[in-house]
Amino acid sequence: MNGRCTLVALATKGSGSNDERRLAGLLSGLDARLLPFDRQRKVQSFARLLAALLRQRPDLVVMEGTGVAGGAACLMARLLAGVPYVVSSGDAVAPYLASKCAWLGPAARLYEKLLYRLSAGFVGWTPYLVGRALTLGAPRGVTAEGWAADVPDEHRRAQLRRQTRALLGIPQEALVWGIAGSLNWNRRFAYCYGAELARAIVRTSRDDLRVLIVGGGSGLHRLRDLAANDPAGRIICTGPVPENRVLAHLCAMDVGSLPQSVDGVGSFRYTTKISEYRAAGLPVVTGQTPMGYDLDAGWLWRLPGRAPWDERYIQGLARLMQRTTAQDVARRRAAWSAGAASFDRQTQAQRVASFIRDLLADRPNRSMAQTPAAAEVGV
Repeated sequence: MNGRCTLVALATKGSGSNDERRLAGLLSGLDARLLPFDRQRKVQSFARLLAALLRQRPDLVVMEGTGVAGGAACLMARLLAGVPYVVSSGDAVAPYLASKCAWLGPAARLYEKLLYRLSAGFVGWTPYLVGRALTLGAPRGVTAEGWAADVPDEHRRAQLRRQTRALLGIPQEALVWGIAGSLNWNRRFAYCYGAELARAIVRTSRDDLRVLIVGGGSGLHRLRDLAANDPAGRIICTGPVPENRVLAHLCAMDVGSLPQSVDGVGSFRYTTKISEYRAAGLPVVTGQTPMGYDLDAGWLWRLPGRAPWDERYIQGLARLMQRTTAQDVARRRAAWSAGAASFDRQTQAQRVASFIRDLLADRPNRSMAQTPAAAEVGV
């Protein structure tokens, strides 16, 4: 990229967040400057970001996340000064917001459509999200699936497994089903990550099974209530752990849960967990989403049911837990390498750098170099 181009970037999840680290990794081959963003002070962040974009008039803005404060600032800079922007996201915005609060649906659909239609392009965490963005009006798209920060070799995995199991009091020979993530309780569905595991294991009779749930959030105490329903004490909820200890806890597991609903939210996702599970060499149990078929190279199990809180899903998971052996796990673990290339950081950074360079190369002839006509905003 020549010296006349200015590229700035921000993460709506906030400075220092994992989203900002992802963004920095994707743009590592480019001369990009990260702008500060405080998620806790959204109004002030919106005002500061908009003022900076109008003052600096960068050649391109790359925004990781679709938070309204950041998105509104990019939209306003685009409309007022023709500042082009790229959006990167791991969620289908409108369905996700509507799942949290149904009355947000119409406004969320309008916001998402405007955000994509007025963008210069879209970076999706999955090809499904890229297709959705293109359908909603984004002119270009590219996929960057994410990666794990650390991918240990088999010897180190085994060492972390032994150490972490000993620390948590988990027998070395136990078959451990687990998950790591934010345990945010959804009152509408009475669910958070890990609830499917806790509800399934109490329906099994095997003494050698364990469930390991790693993370904190509003659902943690509810998971501990569910754990109390298992008199054998087979459910371990660690609570929050330092980020540099997450991998060790994943290595203590044998199977990773990747619970996604088969709907307008889960069907578009991979989630960050899949690259982390790959780093730990974990086979995965998931639902019947597109990912569950497209990425299946023998390292996952698919369960029936529309969502991980669905009775069919929980019953299927309980049956799978009851019958799965260590040999079954070993076979699927060995198959993981077939799908590993998609989750390589360098490959994704090169892909996104090419995408950004092409957008910048087109800038002299872009219609977006001028303030858009009113007709362009029509939805």
